[in-house]
Amino acid sequence: MIGIDVDLTNAKTTTTRAVPVRLPQALWDEIARHGEATFPDECCGALLGREDNGVRVVERLLPIDNVWDETERRRRFMIDGRTVMRVEKDAARERMLVLGYYHSHPDAPARPSEFDREWALPWQTYLIASIRSGRYDTLTGWQLKDDRSGYDEAEVSRDSGTVTRDSGTD
Repeated sequence: MIGIDVDLTNAKTTTTRAVPVRLPQALWDEIARHGEATFPDECCGALLGREDNGVRVVERLLPIDNVWDETERRRRFMIDGRTVMRVEKDAARERMLVLGYYHSHPDAPARPSEFDREWALPWQTYLIASIRSGRYDTLTGWQLKDDRSGYDEAEVSRDSGTVTRDSGTD
């Protein structure tokens, strides 16, 4: 057995600068439709794609069933472990990465909740769609800081235009 003594007294907290995301308009619209279709429950799905010159390029969405019980899925989502494994296998088979996940916030802002923070992973991108009264409102992107203390907002562009806070109208 080896003992290691590490002094973290002066260690600096690391943070992550969120990696920008490029989301084709058709996939942006698909997330909006998925959120509207599952309202008043949260929808969820995986973001598959690649990294290209420091930008995450989403090439495919995998909508996923929210497996929370009927009362909980109105305010949170859960993906079972077997589905996560299937998503990872699908991405590998298609030579893509699992860049992160998307979900909706019914009648709530498109920003991460404390529950979201507790379950997120720092490397992944999280897209959140606000669905108000059953209609798409806005979409934002987030990446958990390495020290898990909070999120950095990810710049999300659709097609060639850049959007960081989307009004839902163009």
